Order: sequence, then C-alpha cells, then structure tokens
Amino acid sequence: MNNIIGVGVSIVFIAIIMLAGKMFEKAGKEASRKFIHIMLSNWWIIAIVFFDNMWFAALLPAVFVVINYVSFKTDLIKVMERDEGDVNKDSLGTVYYAISLLVLALVTFGPIVNNPLIGLCGILVMGYGDGLAAVIGQAIESKKINIFGNSKSVAGSAVMFVVTCMILAGFFYYSHTAYWALKSVVIAGIMTLIELVSIKGTDNITVPMLTSLLAFLMI
Repeated sequence: MNNIIGVGVSIVFIAIIMLAGKMFEKAGKEASRKFIHIMLSNWWIIAIVFFDNMWFAALLPAVFVVINYVSFKTDLIKVMERDEGDVNKDSLGTVYYAISLLVLALVTFGPIVNNPLIGLCGILVMGYGDGLAAVIGQAIESKKINIFGNSKSVAGSAVMFVVTCMILAGFFYYSHTAYWALKSVVIAGIMTLIELVSIKGTDNITVPMLTSLLAFLMI
C-alpha cells in the first residue's frame, strides 16, 4: 500500500514543483529551470520514505524519460525547456536527468546495491551541487574556465565542490565510514572536474552515476 501512496505523493510533489517553477519565470527562464532542477532532486527522499520495491521506485522516472524527450522535441512542458536561440537548446539534459533517476532507482532500490541512500548521494549532488553551481556561478563575477567548449566559472566550480563535499560527508558520517572526511573531499574533487568537462547536459548522467558509484566503492 505504501508503494501506491508513494506514487500519488510523487505525482503531487512533481506537479507542485512544476507550478512553482512557473512563478520563477519572472526572474528569467534559466531561473525557473534551475529551480525545477534543484527541487526535483528532493523526490528521492519521497522515494526512500514510501518505496520498498524497485519497480515502483523506477515507475515515474521511466515515464518521465519519455515525457521529457517528447517535451524536448515539442516544447510540451515549456517551463522545463530552453528558449529558441539558447546555445544549449539542443541539450538533452532533462532527459538525462530522468535516465539517471531511472537507473539509480533500479540499482540502489534493487538487489544489486539495496541501499537507496547511495542513490540519494548522486541525485542530490546532481540537483544541489550542479544546480547551485550554475545559479551562484552566474550571480558572482569570477574567472571563466573553458574546456571542450564549456564555459564554467571558478565561483560555480567552487560551489560544486563545497556542496558535493557536504552531501557526501553527511552520507559517509551517517554510514560510519572510515576516513569519511577524506573520502568526501576526494569524490567532491573528482565530481567537480567531471562537471567541468561534461558537455550538452551530460553532467546530468555523469555526475549522479559516478558520485553514487564512488560512494558505493568507498563506503
């Protein structure tokens, strides 16, 4: 029964975030997109609370892989999509986001890992680390780093490192992992570099997947 309730709560949560995202459009399209990007990562907490079956945990991410792809092609959910003329208009970032949720739900809720907190690390780093890096990186003037055509700011990369470090430190400390602080710093450094070199929205796959994999290996 909890799994069914979880699906309902998830749908309501996603709808609220999408509607709230519309309000942020007054501050600019990118502001609304980043609000949605950050806040939707909290869905994983709902999943942990309600789901004890990997198929239920994977259901909505699977649906949104399709919905997000259709929206990318047709502007179905305008609040999520970039404006015409945006240099990253051809980025499949929203689709990659849903794919990461789907894969990590199957892996960490299922028998392969059976520890959704590992998936939580990856999803929160994608949501808050990458999301806040973009927001603060645009708000604070700092030197730009250009790699593979990516233009990222030093301020944004610093935010990515700090936020990732905090998320992993909390996870490793809670899990009573030896050398938790050192491991947090190491993974945060690696993920900051990965975020720098990932192009066309692929950081929505590389960041959560690799963060979760490294957390699993180091726990």
